[in-house]
Amino acid sequence: MENSAQLAGAEPAGTAAQLAGAESASTFRSVAELTQALRDGGYLADRGLATTLFVGLTLDRPILIEGEVGVGKTEVAKTLATVLHRRLIRLQCYEGIDTNQALYEWDYARQMLYIRALSQRELDADDSVEKLFGPRFLLERPLLAAVRAGRQAVLLIDEIDRADDEFEAFLLEVLSDFQITVPEIGTIRAEAPPLVILTSNRTRELHDALKRRCLYHWVDYPDPDREVAIVLTRAPGVSEALTRKVVAAVNRLRSLDLAKPPGVAETIDWVRTLEVLGETDLDARTVSDTLGAVIKERDDLDLARRNLDRIAAGG
Repeated sequence: MENSAQLAGAEPAGTAAQLAGAESASTFRSVAELTQALRDGGYLADRGLATTLFVGLTLDRPILIEGEVGVGKTEVAKTLATVLHRRLIRLQCYEGIDTNQALYEWDYARQMLYIRALSQRELDADDSVEKLFGPRFLLERPLLAAVRAGRQAVLLIDEIDRADDEFEAFLLEVLSDFQITVPEIGTIRAEAPPLVILTSNRTRELHDALKRRCLYHWVDYPDPDREVAIVLTRAPGVSEALTRKVVAAVNRLRSLDLAKPPGVAETIDWVRTLEVLGETDLDARTVSDTLGAVIKERDDLDLARRNLDRIAAGG
């Protein structure tokens, strides 16, 4: 979907056949070929975005995608993982996230069980501590998982703007070297870097050092024709006539002074809601009844209800 976006761990890995084919599937000969692959995966990328992704794939550069909420930033990484047959590993950023939550943690519960199972003689052995802090007790978090997976992964660092400056600086170091040192085990390096997609809703300005490390693309709201095409791609079977009316109404909503204008994701939700209710037209009544599918703030709802006729008919 073009122009639509707690600490999450790695998404389930693909099949062995998919991962084995990741290397051959990761190279596209042209921007047009990548654009078509994304379209086949259900994402309509414009030329600018497809070009940025193509260059990032070719040069092994991280890609920073900024834009309003709900315009499809996160979906880019998901679709790329699908069309490249790579494992999607997602690091969801939030206020207060620290390096341990992003890198790795020790499985303390399992370590305690292991200690209880050992005899006194085994506990006194010189290598007992080494065994206790071995790889089998290490819990991977997204960044370590991505370094280990290397080119077989797409690393999605979602909403980096929600993390603090210290975490951003740490992340810059990881993206520069793609290696992680675990003191008890050693340094783990990626044989080849994963494809890294960072997203930001621009709730704060990111540091220039991180931006310089990445290729950059701004995802804006699509024009009406493209938005119709996106909705029909993401929700096949819905009425095109109704979709066009909803897209027009959403664009009128965006012209209001809303705190949180609806994104393409909300357009899709609205069309699906109307289809479920069996509605074939969009008038003031149906807009009023279904605004909750597209507006998610109380003050925005009040403003929209004062403009029902304008939203429904463009008056």
